[in-house]
Amino acid sequence: MATKIGLRRMGTKKVPFYRIVVADSRSLSRGKFIDQLGWYDPRQKKVEVDKEKILGWISKGAELTNSVKKVLVNFSIVSLHEIS
Repeated sequence: MATKIGLRRMGTKKVPFYRIVVADSRSLSRGKFIDQLGWYDPRQKKVEVDKEKILGWISKGAELTNSVKKVLVNFSIVSLHEIS
């Protein structure tokens, strides 16, 4: 099973809110997720994540989606050499 760390959209219409989750790559956006690693609110420009969990899942072989990678690097949560 290929796992990915991605964003799952929550919130109401025109009020997006995202959870950062680990899920099977076939059901990333709407399906079941394995673990919740944090959240991202683009309207308030806030992010809260568990860095240790993210690095742990990456070491187990989970891949980051492009959107999660951009969020983590832009908010200086992880550097590119930590996640590559």
